[in-house]
Amino acid sequence: MSDPPGLQHLQRHQLVRLTPGGWAGAQSGNREPLAQAALAHWAAHDLPLVVTRQRVGDGGRVALGLPAPTCWGRLRLALSVPADALRSPHGFPTPDAITPLLSAPVRAAWTALADRLTARGVLPQVYGGHGWQAITGLAYLRDGSDLDLWLPVQDAAQADATTALLDTADWRGPRLDGEIGLPDGAAVAWREWRLWRKGRADAVLVKHRTGVRLERGASWLTSS
Repeated sequence: MSDPPGLQHLQRHQLVRLTPGGWAGAQSGNREPLAQAALAHWAAHDLPLVVTRQRVGDGGRVALGLPAPTCWGRLRLALSVPADALRSPHGFPTPDAITPLLSAPVRAAWTALADRLTARGVLPQVYGGHGWQAITGLAYLRDGSDLDLWLPVQDAAQADATTALLDTADWRGPRLDGEIGLPDGAAVAWREWRLWRKGRADAVLVKHRTGVRLERGASWLTSS
């Protein structure tokens, strides 16, 4: 069974907000107190949820996630809501939104790196702890937190150029992690892509909206 029309456009790392009815349904389950408190805060402040891996043929429902901050024990909550409970999807914060979260010595280097990516046609978004702290104002970051980037590219050549830039950047800030995203929604951790394209890995883990596949050749790129 395929997904209903209108759901195929949803991809991992997109953010959505819920309607009031959607929040009522999301809070109706029997969850532990910490989880209920996180959900109540999200609903009261109209905070977004993230689109996660989808289940094929799930009756028009959408799988979403809420990674809670430190005050709620860093719980990872999984929700399944009807498609009509969603409001328009949007992306994670752009680089300028997380600049205040970085230490002063790192900010200029971060701006320069983001500008170099943008100049190459890649408009990065920041997810993970930095992204969620910028969105919510709540504490997610701790010593050693990675800086997670979502890097949408148009093709393999642009992915190569982007990962080469990151791999050779003079960067002394938080460890740069994250994924490149191809036009069909396929995504690969940027470090894994770099190793695979350099011939230092036999296969690469490709994430799709409904699952993951270990790809040993490059034929899957012809559909991306």
